Amino acid sequence: MLSDVHRAIVKSTVPLLESGGEALTTHFYKMLMRDYPQVIPLFNKAHQGSGDQQRALANGVLMYARHIDQLEQLGGLVTTIINKHVALQIQPEHYPMVGDCLLRAIREVLGAEIATDQVIDAWGAAYGQLADILIGAEEGIYQATEQADGGWRGLRKFVVVRRVDESEEITSFYLAPEDGKAILEYHPGQYIGLCVTVDGEEMRRQYSLSAAPNSKMYRISVKREPNGKVSNFLHDHMTVGKQINLMPPSGEFTLTQSERPLVLISGGVGITPMLAMLDAALPKKRPVVFIHAARHGGVHAFGKKIADLAQEHPQLQHYVCYEQPREQDPAPHATGYIDRDKLAGWLPESMDVDAYFVGPKSFMKAIKRHLHELGVPAAQARYEFFGPASSLD
Repeated sequence: MLSDVHRAIVKSTVPLLESGGEALTTHFYKMLMRDYPQVIPLFNKAHQGSGDQQRALANGVLMYARHIDQLEQLGGLVTTIINKHVALQIQPEHYPMVGDCLLRAIREVLGAEIATDQVIDAWGAAYGQLADILIGAEEGIYQATEQADGGWRGLRKFVVVRRVDESEEITSFYLAPEDGKAILEYHPGQYIGLCVTVDGEEMRRQYSLSAAPNSKMYRISVKREPNGKVSNFLHDHMTVGKQINLMPPSGEFTLTQSERPLVLISGGVGITPMLAMLDAALPKKRPVVFIHAARHGGVHAFGKKIADLAQEHPQLQHYVCYEQPREQDPAPHATGYIDRDKLAGWLPESMDVDAYFVGPKSFMKAIKRHLHELGVPAAQARYEFFGPASSLD
């Protein structure tokens, strides 16, 4: 039971988390992977290696400590965590493993003089409260998903029924259920979790659903990452007829219904959730501005599709920006990076729009800043990280 004394102690550790949170979470992950190897498939080693996972957790722990007595101040952080957990099928038995390593990491990193028995007891109660919140919310989603039309719980076998090379780097995989039964509908912008075995090691990843929902199959469009074990496995081995285990769709980065013009801005493979949003918005005659940035034409996926849609739907305007166009590339609307002036020329006259943007972190930081400076309300500028959540400020 989390008491007022516990809350006060946890809040007193905020300065320590501000200065040493990343060291704490780095030590925590080392302990977790060493002592509980059964959780290894739940984590992306690339994110571990880059430090993104550690920084994301450090920020989450810090935010929780700061707002331990006003959890509503955490905003969408808890929702994001819940959706990521659901996509990976995190189970209640995983939480004691995490709690054990977190408390030991606090003790070992901060030292016994600072991390006294009272501090450990307070953080144990705080973690217990958070775990109960997450477990309850996740179980509610698991049950609702399982009971919905076409829904399921855990892993479900699908088959690759088609694959299409969309660019030099991106390939689309069309996945249909092996049992031939209905599949769960999803909201444009959501992602799906998959489970594969690579070199004898189980790995779980999430990929955006890159087409509007239909009742027969899912589509994911995957970029081959230079050091991406799963992305390379999919490109090299997932041919038509191969089986793959999927988890139900999840995610809170979804297209909202609105009368406002829709602005979709993507960089590289960030185009994938935008495609599902675009497919859903066009039949409703909603004005759409679709802006995409790529290094050059060879890696620009779905360019012809968007151009063809613009010919069919007069309410769709699209713009392409190539960082370093090649001689053989069709002429883009702009070159270099998308800056404030380019956006100002492409966006509607009124900045009362719903803007969604996804891409590399540096790209999203710039787009967020440009949209703010141009007057797009912050609540109407939404984005999602493909990896661990971070800060764009």
